[in-house]
Amino acid sequence: MGRIEEEKLSFLNILTYHREQLVSKLRSIQCVLDNLLACGFLCEEDVEIVQRTVTKTDQVRKILELVQCKGEEACEYLIFIIYKVCDAYIDLQPWLKEINYNPRNDITVMKVVNTDPISRYCEKMRCEMSRDTSFIMSYGQQEETRLEDLYTDTLMELLNDCNESLGFMENLDQLLGDHAVFNPEGETIYVIGDAGVGKSILLQKLQNLWSKKELQTDAIFFFKFRCRMFSMFSKDTEQISLRDLLFKYNCYPDHDPDNEVFDYILRFPEKVIFTFDGYDELQEDLDLINVPEVVSPEDKAHPLQLLIGLLCGKLLKGSTKVLTARTGIEIQSNFIKKKVVLRGFSPYHMKTYIHLHFKEQEHRDIVSIQLDASPHLSGLCSTPLFCWIVLKSFRHLHSMHDSFQLPETCITLTDIFLLLSEVFLSRTALPAPSLLKKRTRCASETFKSGLRPLSAFSKLALQGMEKGRLICSQEEIAACGLTEEDLPLGFLRPVSEYGSTEAPANFEFLHTMLQSFLAAFALVLDEQAPVNSILRFFAECSRKKEHFCLLFDSCTRGASKPSENKPFATNEHLQFTNLFLCGLLSKALRGFMENVVSPALLKKKRYLLKSYLSSSVKSHLHGLPHHSVTEGKKVHVLPNFLWMLRCIFETGSKEIAQMTAKGITASFIKLGYCNVYSGDCTALNFVLQHRQKLLGLDMDNNNISDYGVKQLQPSFCKMTVVRLCVNHLSDSSIEVLAEELCKHKVVEVLGLYNNHITDVGAKLVAQIIEECPKLRVVKIGKNKLTGVGGKYLAKIISNQRALVNVASTQLLQLKKKDVAILKSLSKLESFLPSSLSANGITSKGGQLLAEALKENSVLRIFWLVQNEISDDAAPQLAEYVKANTGLTHLWLISNQFTVQGIQQLAEALTHNTSLKEICVKGNQLSEEEEKQFVAEKRLQFH
Repeated sequence: MGRIEEEKLSFLNILTYHREQLVSKLRSIQCVLDNLLACGFLCEEDVEIVQRTVTKTDQVRKILELVQCKGEEACEYLIFIIYKVCDAYIDLQPWLKEINYNPRNDITVMKVVNTDPISRYCEKMRCEMSRDTSFIMSYGQQEETRLEDLYTDTLMELLNDCNESLGFMENLDQLLGDHAVFNPEGETIYVIGDAGVGKSILLQKLQNLWSKKELQTDAIFFFKFRCRMFSMFSKDTEQISLRDLLFKYNCYPDHDPDNEVFDYILRFPEKVIFTFDGYDELQEDLDLINVPEVVSPEDKAHPLQLLIGLLCGKLLKGSTKVLTARTGIEIQSNFIKKKVVLRGFSPYHMKTYIHLHFKEQEHRDIVSIQLDASPHLSGLCSTPLFCWIVLKSFRHLHSMHDSFQLPETCITLTDIFLLLSEVFLSRTALPAPSLLKKRTRCASETFKSGLRPLSAFSKLALQGMEKGRLICSQEEIAACGLTEEDLPLGFLRPVSEYGSTEAPANFEFLHTMLQSFLAAFALVLDEQAPVNSILRFFAECSRKKEHFCLLFDSCTRGASKPSENKPFATNEHLQFTNLFLCGLLSKALRGFMENVVSPALLKKKRYLLKSYLSSSVKSHLHGLPHHSVTEGKKVHVLPNFLWMLRCIFETGSKEIAQMTAKGITASFIKLGYCNVYSGDCTALNFVLQHRQKLLGLDMDNNNISDYGVKQLQPSFCKMTVVRLCVNHLSDSSIEVLAEELCKHKVVEVLGLYNNHITDVGAKLVAQIIEECPKLRVVKIGKNKLTGVGGKYLAKIISNQRALVNVASTQLLQLKKKDVAILKSLSKLESFLPSSLSANGITSKGGQLLAEALKENSVLRIFWLVQNEISDDAAPQLAEYVKANTGLTHLWLISNQFTVQGIQQLAEALTHNTSLKEICVKGNQLSEEEEKQFVAEKRLQFH
């Protein structure tokens, strides 16, 4: 029905004509009544008549009757209410378009107040979330910083279902969007990252953007949960409904007697966002929850079962769920819609973060200079939590003392948390003698004066570790000797009960790593327990542990497994406790620790720890599996190897490092996919620098970045194999490699595939190829090279007769005038490029390649997968096939060939006797067109 027809019918007639549609879809009665009453179209008696009507549909009929009796203006005003309060009347928005409704000017001046329960609840939720997320809790409850004044993006990498990179997110809107979704049937966006990398603050930023309507989403509800909350429910907790879970532990809907809000959520789950922070912090013994899965939102169940139902999509299917967890925590892949891994600060992000912390250019310069001078400190500060501690500590201590700078030496993680503790404890110090004269900094005096609260906080932290608890009650706090005056120091923060206005009954440590640090401090301080009790967590961590069991297993399989899962199931919290114990008992901190622990007891504990580490290192190295490869005897280290290196570095023991280096008998170490980040490279270098023999090192698929390469610099003189593929390296790393590898000339294999290297780095790689005579394999594909970089490489390798493999380079982006360089490749007797996949090679590159290799009789397998080669290159590739060079496998998967290009290749195959297959899957052919080539068995489409 068009606008002209509607005008003829009048608004009164429109209500009559569409009466049944309005009766069935007009739901929020109160909002209509409130506005009709406020504008004088209804009186109090009219409202009472409507409210006395029993059913909602009859109420709508009564409203329509009353309004139609009031005339045209009242009828249009009713439609105007539906037009203005669109969230409440979402079912009627298509109807407004159907009648082509546009309010007249005299109607638009009339006021409409949104008293709809759904809209009011949404507004209340936004207000409360804005209040809760606008500030970052700093040191305790004394300082708060506005989120927008300090939040800095980190590197947020998108992964596919095989954990292969799909690039980086540009903003948080992409987190919720369809970009990089690899499983449309999945329900959960999975965000993973190491401890302190910024998972919680990312969710806080997401929530804050939504509260200010700055997030690109249609969602009008946002429910946030911390997974550790579910650990507060005991096994015999009274079962609750989904409605209670949402409203009791988040924002509660006021003025909603008819449960319209919950009904709306059930009808439109796509309007809801959930965030669940810290999946690794679930402390339930999941195997004991063996109740049927929850599929009805009306059923009551254990809260954890409701969590399972939401994440699996059994409840509120279609809602957006964002789940965070530490690296290494796995959930069933069929529930994951999208996967994001947080990589920490890039140098650019860190510079931005420094500028937000320091308004004075002088302070920015001091911090930047010191960070540039210490790759290890820079590597640590690429983790946002550590960067926050260092920068905030600098600001705090600089304000109190005459001279303070960031530590000039190569500090450890223990040093960073000692720095944080010093800041906390310095609050108990006396004020400076005058406003003009600050005190000289003395960390040992600060710790001595604050020993009582430090001991109490440490005892509380250790008890939590032993009990597997993240939350502590006021009774537990008091039992450890802490007073109300101690709480504002900053070690603890309150755990607010959702919707409660009373003082918090529970507390938690500022971060789980701080709890681990204080637990280690308690082990050192304890003079009553046997000395060997300091090793209690080493024993537990040495046991073989499975990955965190899938929460969904108890739901989907219903079968119990051996009850091995415990609180903090990854054991990472215990590993950090052990690491901090090594740091606190290190030789470097002996003088400092003797101020708080008796020297005799400290000596005993140091000796016991050193002895234990020595024997453990020997045992671990002896048990590593070896096997022979081209590069020599290879060992793929076990997960505990990295923790072992970290602990050795924290001790600072040169003796243990030398023993470890000597115990590595393999000539090739594989550390691929071990979650090595830049800060770990100092620990690795601390050991490897003591190795006498040459060594190959495979560190592919980690996150070492440029900081890590700089930390490994002293060890490159011994490396025959340097594999650093997929590690977020830039040209800065290639500068370090070029300097070291060209100086020592022992490198044989160089892997740089899939990083961020540009033509500048390509020129340096060409220098390495030219100056390192033993180099036989270089992998530099999927970087940011252009034809300029390809020209550098092609020119060099055409003169290197001993070079076996330059895989996946951008050699094919050369101009036509450079074809002579490519022609020279055919003369290399041992040139074996096996893969040029995913390099953005166009048809011009394919043409040049085909011409260059027509005379090469060495190449057997060649991959050109995932490029941009089309029919334009088909004639040259067909001639290459006809040349019958000895090539056995040619892969052209996922290019842009049509049936015409494939036809030329099929014809060329009739002149070739050596090719076993040409794979052309994923090109631009229909199933019917593929059937044309069924007779040519060597042409593979599947």
